[in-house]
Amino acid sequence: MLDDRKMDVLKAIVTDYVSMQEPVGSKALVERHQLQVSPATVRNDMAVLEEEGYITQPHTSAGRIPTDKGYRLFVDRLATVKPLSGAEKRAIQTFMAGALDLDDVVTRTVRLLAQITQQVAIVQYPISYSALVRHVELVSLTADRVLVILINSTGRVEQRHVGLPAHSEESLAELRTRLNQAVVGLAPAQGAERLTTLLDELPPAIARSDANSVVATVLEMLADDPSARIAVAGVPNLSRFGDQFDTTVKPVLEALEEQVVLLHLLGEAASSAGDVTVRIGHENPYERLQSTSLVASTYGSVDDSWASLGIVGPTRMDYPSTMASVRAVARYVGRFLAEG
Repeated sequence: MLDDRKMDVLKAIVTDYVSMQEPVGSKALVERHQLQVSPATVRNDMAVLEEEGYITQPHTSAGRIPTDKGYRLFVDRLATVKPLSGAEKRAIQTFMAGALDLDDVVTRTVRLLAQITQQVAIVQYPISYSALVRHVELVSLTADRVLVILINSTGRVEQRHVGLPAHSEESLAELRTRLNQAVVGLAPAQGAERLTTLLDELPPAIARSDANSVVATVLEMLADDPSARIAVAGVPNLSRFGDQFDTTVKPVLEALEEQVVLLHLLGEAASSAGDVTVRIGHENPYERLQSTSLVASTYGSVDDSWASLGIVGPTRMDYPSTMASVRAVARYVGRFLAEG
């Protein structure tokens, strides 16, 4: 267990290395952080920190940098996640205001998170446990094509094109009415079950082939799992770490091509809504990302929608600010969806 002075030295090393991006020496620490001890004392403390694995010397200079273990202790010793300022909160509200549907909410969220953290942001589409079917619409596009639209109570909108040769507006109107009578107000699983009996109840005026095509399409839409989808933003932020291309940038770029990996990472970091989980370096289960850190949180309500969001970037990041931003965005989006 480190005493308070050595902990202060470690915090100072982490802060300076994140800010200056260079190994930190004892003299600079004393000058910048008012440690109230001599450089010699700080050097002794640094020697202990290095011996215990919290810092390391990257080359023969006098400077030290934090290790994964050092970052972990630094994060664990944060008394609280600092709150965002009033201006930062207003900026989030302004950015999210006017979102039209679930896709728009997710897109705005991932762009916002990338912008305020200057990292690569990842947002999982929410799993809707209590989402109900709100409306089914059939729109004639051409003489032989129809657009099927499914809207649920979270604002999620799904659209599919269906080929319906020689359909009529009258038959579409009747089929639309029957579909809405069958599924509106039901959960997706209940709606799918109800649709299996709908075909036997349709009047002869509705062509059996048309009904089969539309019902099959609605069943596919009800079965679609949005939680397997993610949105990513902020990839250009990686350009700031070009000096770490092989160790940080390249692994992140490779992971971004594999959504299953990103979903797994977010799932591993799942926590209670509003809490923040940090996975540092070798704590990540995905080997190629063990030179990076993940800061993540879940959003929503366990009784309604539940998903994860977060950022991935180099271990050399501003953890207090990043954790505050991830937590604030997760809480705001959760409230936004609940109110919607």
